[in-house]
Amino acid sequence: MSPAERYAASRLRQGSPILEEFRAGLSFDLDPFQMEACAALESDDSVLVAAPTGAGKTIVAEFAVYLAMKRANDKVFYTAPMKALSNQKFQEFVAEYGASEVGLLTGDTNINSSARIVVMTTEVLRNMLYADSDLLRNLSFVVMDEVHYLADRFRGAVWEEVIIHLPQAVRLVSLSATVSNAEEFGDWLQTVRGDTAVIVSEERPVPLDQHVLVRGKLLDLFDSSGQAATNRVNPELLQLTSVGGRGSSRPPERGRARGRDRNRYHARHFEEGRLDRAQVVDLLGSKHLLPAIFFIFSRNGCDQAVTQVLRAGVRLTDATERDEIREIVEERCRAIPDADLAVLGYWQWLDGLQRGVAAHHAGMLPAFKEVVEELFQKKLVKAVFATETLALGINMPARTVVLEKLEKFNGEARVPITPGEYTQLTGRAGRRGIDVEGHSVIQWQGGLDPQSVASLASRRTYPLNSSFSPTYNMAVNLIEQFGRERTRDILESSFAQFQADRSVVSMARKVRTQEESLEGYAKAMECHLGDFGEYWNIRRELTDLERRVIRSDHGIRGEKERRQKQLNALRRRMKQHPCHSCSDREAHARWAERWSKLKKQTDDLRRQVTTRTGAVAKVFDRVTEVLLELGYLTRNDHGAVVVGEGGRILRRIYGERDLLVAECIRRGLWDSLDAPGMAAMAAALVYEPRRDEQGADWNLPKGPFRAALDNTTTLWAQLDDLETAHRLPGSNPVATGLSAPMYRWAQGASLDSVLRDAELAAGDFVRMTKQTIDLLDQLSLVADAPVGPTARKALDAIRRGIVAYSSVG
Repeated sequence: MSPAERYAASRLRQGSPILEEFRAGLSFDLDPFQMEACAALESDDSVLVAAPTGAGKTIVAEFAVYLAMKRANDKVFYTAPMKALSNQKFQEFVAEYGASEVGLLTGDTNINSSARIVVMTTEVLRNMLYADSDLLRNLSFVVMDEVHYLADRFRGAVWEEVIIHLPQAVRLVSLSATVSNAEEFGDWLQTVRGDTAVIVSEERPVPLDQHVLVRGKLLDLFDSSGQAATNRVNPELLQLTSVGGRGSSRPPERGRARGRDRNRYHARHFEEGRLDRAQVVDLLGSKHLLPAIFFIFSRNGCDQAVTQVLRAGVRLTDATERDEIREIVEERCRAIPDADLAVLGYWQWLDGLQRGVAAHHAGMLPAFKEVVEELFQKKLVKAVFATETLALGINMPARTVVLEKLEKFNGEARVPITPGEYTQLTGRAGRRGIDVEGHSVIQWQGGLDPQSVASLASRRTYPLNSSFSPTYNMAVNLIEQFGRERTRDILESSFAQFQADRSVVSMARKVRTQEESLEGYAKAMECHLGDFGEYWNIRRELTDLERRVIRSDHGIRGEKERRQKQLNALRRRMKQHPCHSCSDREAHARWAERWSKLKKQTDDLRRQVTTRTGAVAKVFDRVTEVLLELGYLTRNDHGAVVVGEGGRILRRIYGERDLLVAECIRRGLWDSLDAPGMAAMAAALVYEPRRDEQGADWNLPKGPFRAALDNTTTLWAQLDDLETAHRLPGSNPVATGLSAPMYRWAQGASLDSVLRDAELAAGDFVRMTKQTIDLLDQLSLVADAPVGPTARKALDAIRRGIVAYSSVG
């Protein structure tokens, strides 16, 4: 530290006595960005901390908890985007503060909700704010972990709703991955939350060494000869990966190969020399680069990778480690019946764990994933083959991260991973306090460009863009609390509008600049003989018509004759115009061409400005009109919009199908359903079919369920038409792919038969069933008999077996 930095640190310590006390209890010292953020919290400011994965952002959240617990009655809520992360934080806080002080709320789990420290998903907090829950009393801090989820197009709006609606006295602790527009996001937080310190750190706590694995050789990606700071690609890598380079040979063809053939040869050449997964594991082990996470963007790929490695005889553990692994696994899985363990592939999974190898993806039973995470943290599992979901927040760092490919399937096509995704994935490499450096390894494939790879690896940030849009549930809740006009003002304070307004400012500035240029162009094309703009319009109309005539050369004879007459008339008008005889005509025309192009661009910009100004409020107005038409909102004697009787149901229905659910309840479409039928219906409303999935109606439950489903589908179509008429995007049709298996599960069918019918992995079935439980829970609370009590019976019927004991959250 320089003298100035030591003086600043000294001043910081003197002004933050609680921080000094907290710091004294740690086994490590805090980094400057952690000190700055914690000091801001002690000064009663909110904070936004943007730093790389593994940099230690959560220590700031832990200090917020420490601050709250130092006071008599203060409470702190810790929100996380995923239940797995919520469960992990819950266990950590229980270990630190005791079970009596910590609660967990994740939609289908309610543990000690009145505790002073409550861990929850962000959706739960949003619902509490709209319901004005008693649990909000004495709330002092809210931690929003992984706040960059705000950009998620499906769930991101929830983060903005929470930030906007939290009481002003609550201090917000926002933790984000490194984003390129942290200052912009911080400016918005400052606008809506008051004093907010923005702390950005781009320093990885453990440096990252980046490598490329080419034909069994582990090369540095960047030049390490002293010029690495410029992110120059390693010359040896360039030479080895070029056709004709060392370790390569030209195709045995005479003459110069065509580009396509050469690329195909190049790709085949490198695939032939590519190490298999077991060989890569052995290579990393020999270089002391284990434990490692291999990111494979496919669940089947992860499972197949484990099988391949085990078949090759890889064993990464000794006898003592194997005994410890078996003991932990048996303890964690004791509650699962043997019949279910067999269905879940328990014995093969255990064999892999005992040899130090495992998969990790959303298709696995949550309890199995948690065991893998625990064993990896204990350094008992040394190689994990995972999908990218592992990179999102869970504390599971490795010494090395391996990327087998730099592209993934996004649901529609194979696309390259983004710099942000690369940063997130490689952020797992390097264990703080254990490793001197982390390592990333890209497995080379033919067709890759070293410069493109280097560009991907050297860009560390990505922008945070809002995905906020008003929903029906949001509209009735806000109008109930604030009225329509105040609600419009609130929505105008969203980050979505903040970003739109900023872009409008720059666009409006560009419009003004271009208008000045247009005036200059107009002056330059002035003609002393007449109105050159008028002449130019005739010329342009003539040119456009000539092009249309050429394109329709084989058209109907009468039409061709009519167009020819138009052409002749325009040519006469052009030749008769005074400007046609101007000696500077073509110079004027060049300025007119520029004026015309710029005028079109400027008009387009003006339209964009008009569209973006008040964009969020315009969507809210359309949502309001739909709700007025359906009677969820009404007008009182003074003409003000107020919440009607149906709106009181809609206020408590959360999810993408909020309006459809509320309408079905109001119209009594589900009154005849029994408990299994209600479970099947709820499953149809939460199920997200695979893109290529074909619906099958033959196996759906008969009787009242079929009639209720038909009525629900018809109602969905009517609502979709209504939304289209009001220029709203609408929703996807009801999907019944999970209905038959859920019906049978509610009837008590075995896990084996239900998973076989559903054609789902155990983890997917558990996740979908928990979403079904969440909706049934809402129905049981908001709907009158017979729907409410039936929903409660359905919930109890499906919360059994692996669904009940899959995890605490």
